[in-house]
Amino acid sequence: MKTEREYLSEYNGLMKENDELYRNAAKAMGLSDCAFWILYILRERDEELIQSDICSGICMPKQTVNSSLKKLEESGYLRLFEGNDRRSKLVRLTQEGNALAAETVDRVLAAELRALGGMTAEEQSVFLGLFRRYTDLLKKEMSPRERKN
Repeated sequence: MKTEREYLSEYNGLMKENDELYRNAAKAMGLSDCAFWILYILRERDEELIQSDICSGICMPKQTVNSSLKKLEESGYLRLFEGNDRRSKLVRLTQEGNALAAETVDRVLAAELRALGGMTAEEQSVFLGLFRRYTDLLKKEMSPRERKN
């Protein structure tokens, strides 16, 4: 039987391997990690998002996301519009951006769906349920006010 440390080591290795898959995909597509994830979340959610939603959705700092958004806008892949207030910018893919996403992140989304489709509905549910439980427990353990020294 494995120890908790061995399970943790295996988990960390799998997470790094998973990160590497996405990093390599972005690189092969000629995209920065952040640009990849911006396009990804816009296609995954299939709706216009404001910058703050993108930041929280891809777990990247506001400055990094803002810089990538500006580059994507300068390249003609997206447009920024004023949202409900002056501070929020609505992000919308242009025709060129939709074409880029179709050639890049849509292929990754399709691969992910095929991979999930390789699992039964029960396996998918167990996989996501356990991952959610671990993430919630880890958040609690890493929260300064919850942590027990």
